[in-house]
Amino acid sequence: MLDEDRKRIVAWVTSSVMPYEPRVRAWLRRKLQSKEDIDDLIQEAYAKLAALTAIDHISRPEHFFFQIVRNLLIDQIRHARVVPIEALTENDYLSVSMDEPTPERITAARRELAKVAALIEGLPLRCRQIFTLRKIEGVSQREIARRLNVSESVVENEGVKGLRLIMQGLREDNGDNDRRGKVRDERSTNRRRD
Repeated sequence: MLDEDRKRIVAWVTSSVMPYEPRVRAWLRRKLQSKEDIDDLIQEAYAKLAALTAIDHISRPEHFFFQIVRNLLIDQIRHARVVPIEALTENDYLSVSMDEPTPERITAARRELAKVAALIEGLPLRCRQIFTLRKIEGVSQREIARRLNVSESVVENEGVKGLRLIMQGLREDNGDNDRRGKVRDERSTNRRRD
């Protein structure tokens, strides 16, 4: 390899990889007890980076670095006689290794959004109008009061009521069935009033 290529790789490691070392070390501290083990893994990762002959194919250096360290940790665990159970069960590396959501997280978020949309649709009319204008469209409390010809305190109270009903509905969907009847009764009563 030419000296210029080597200098370019060293500069790339210095500017694009080394700034992420503290995050990787923090993740490793949750996995390993020994500071020496952490130092060894980081050193091995840098050795692997130093052995690279090209870097043009690496679009996300921080992820590449993390993946090297993670693979080294997995190899270390695989070769160890005694494996700490925490090292095998924790999957918190996902939050560090990827900024982009997984298909599962996208699906879960879409379901959650559909639940919230259905709960908003189920709000009493005035409450739904105020909640939508205030929380979704970002209209000021004063402007909503002017548009709907109500006081600002009504806007504030209806917004709070809408948020409370939505939160209760989400808790219901997450298994808090004790309150289900109470929330339905409150929604029915509020619709009759509007």
